[in-house]
Amino acid sequence: MAEARSGSLEYTPTWVVAFICFIIVLLSLLAERGLHHLGKCLKRRQQDALFEALQKLKEELMLLGFISLMLTVSQAAIRHICVPPALVNNMFPCKKPLEKHDAPKSSHSVIINARHLLSTGESPDHCAAKGQVPLVSVEALHQLHIFIFVLAVFHVIFCASTMVLGGARIQQWKHWEDWFKKRPSQKGTTRRGHAHAHAHELFSANYEFFEMHAGGFWRRSVVISWLRSFFKQFYGSVTKSEYIALRQAFIMSHCRTNPSFDFHKYMLRTLEIDFKKVVSISWYLWLFVVVFLLLNVGGWNTYFWLSFLPLILLLMVGAKLEYIISSLALDVSEKRNRAEEAVITPSDELFWFHRPGIVLQLIHFILFQNSFEIAFFFWILFTYGIHSCIMEKLGFLIPRLVMGVLVQVLCSYSTLPLYALVTQMGSKFKKGIFDNVVQSTLEGWLEDTRNKGESTSEAHRIEMQSTTPESYNVQVMESENP
Repeated sequence: MAEARSGSLEYTPTWVVAFICFIIVLLSLLAERGLHHLGKCLKRRQQDALFEALQKLKEELMLLGFISLMLTVSQAAIRHICVPPALVNNMFPCKKPLEKHDAPKSSHSVIINARHLLSTGESPDHCAAKGQVPLVSVEALHQLHIFIFVLAVFHVIFCASTMVLGGARIQQWKHWEDWFKKRPSQKGTTRRGHAHAHAHELFSANYEFFEMHAGGFWRRSVVISWLRSFFKQFYGSVTKSEYIALRQAFIMSHCRTNPSFDFHKYMLRTLEIDFKKVVSISWYLWLFVVVFLLLNVGGWNTYFWLSFLPLILLLMVGAKLEYIISSLALDVSEKRNRAEEAVITPSDELFWFHRPGIVLQLIHFILFQNSFEIAFFFWILFTYGIHSCIMEKLGFLIPRLVMGVLVQVLCSYSTLPLYALVTQMGSKFKKGIFDNVVQSTLEGWLEDTRNKGESTSEAHRIEMQSTTPESYNVQVMESENP
C-alpha cells in the first residue's frame, strides 16, 4: 500500500508535474494554432469547401476529446464493477493457454498480478470477496483509449491523402478541358480552317467513345460489358473521349446556354464539398468498430477475412462506374437505331437504387474500413509487438498489408476520379455548380425565405385559431346583442 501511495500525485516532485503539464499544454496550443492558421489560409484562398471540411475535422477531434474525458472520468467506477467469472472466461482475442490447477503459480506471475492490481488501484480481495472478478482493468481501458485515437488519426490521414492524390489525378484532365473550350481567334479563312479542324477532332473523340463502348455486337452483351468494365478500372479508367462525351452530356442537360462552362473546375469544387462528408466518422462507422471488436475472437481470423471487404466493395464501385459509362454509350446507340435524337441523357436510374449519393457513402465506408485495418495493425504492433497472438501468423499479415496498400492506391488514382466524373451523370446537378459567392448568396436567400415562411405560417395559424367555430359563435352573439 505504501508503494502504491508513493506513486501517486501526492508524492510526485512538483517540477515533474509542472514540466509534464507544460509539455501537454504546449503541444495542445501548437495544434490549435496550426489548425487556426490553416483555416485562415483556406479562407484567404476562398477554399470554403475545404474550410468546412476542416471545421468537420475539429468536430471529430472534439468528439475524441469527449471520449477521452469519459474514459478517464469513468475508469474509477468501471474498475470496481465485478462480474461472475463465467462472463469473462470466453471470446478472447487470443486463445488462453491451458492452466494446471494443481501447479503453484510462479513468482513471475505473482509479481505481474500484484503490479496489475496496484496499477488499477484495486485491492486483491475487492472482487474476490464476492466470488467475482473485475469487468475490465484500467490498463485495458487505456489501451482501448489509444486505439480509438489512432483510428481517428489514420482515418483523417487516409482520407486527406486519397483526396489529394485523386485531385492530382483529376488535375491531369485540365488540358482536355482547355482543348475543348479553345476557340479559333483568327479571322477569315484561317479561322474557318481552325474551326473545321476543331470540329473534326471533336467528332473523332465522340466516334472513339461510341466505338469503344458500343461498337460491335459483342460489346453490347451485358456480361461482356460488365467484364470489360471490371478490368478497365485498372488501366486508363477515364480516357479523353470519355471525358469529352460526358462533359458534353452535362452541358447539354444543365448548362445548354453556357457551352463554355468550366466543367473541370466544377468537378474539383464538388469533390472538395464531398471531402467534408468523407472526413467525418458517422455513427454507423463507430457501430462497425464495435461489431468488429466483438467478433475479433482468437481462432476466427476475423481481421484477415475482414480485410477483403474494402477491396471487394471498391472493385464493385469501380466496375459500376465504368459500366455506367458503357450504358450511356449503348443508350445513344439504341436511340440511333430508333431514329431518335442521339444524345447522352444523364439519369439517376443508372445508379444503384436511383441514388448517385450511395457511391459516396460506399467510398466513405471503404476509406474508413481501410484506415481501420492499417490503424489496428500499427496499434497492435506498438502496443503488443510483432509476435503478439492478435497479429496471427505471417501468412495472414502480409496479404492484409498488401490489400490495404492496393485499396489506397486504386481508390486514389482510379475510383475517386471516376466518381468525380460519372456521378455528374445524375438527373440533377450538384451544389458545386455555383461558385462560393453565389452559394453564400443562395443559402442566405433560402434562409430568409424559410424564416419569412415560418412567420407567415405562424400568423396564418393565429388567424385560423381566432376564427374557430367557437370564436365565430361568440362574435355573432356580440353582434346580435350590442
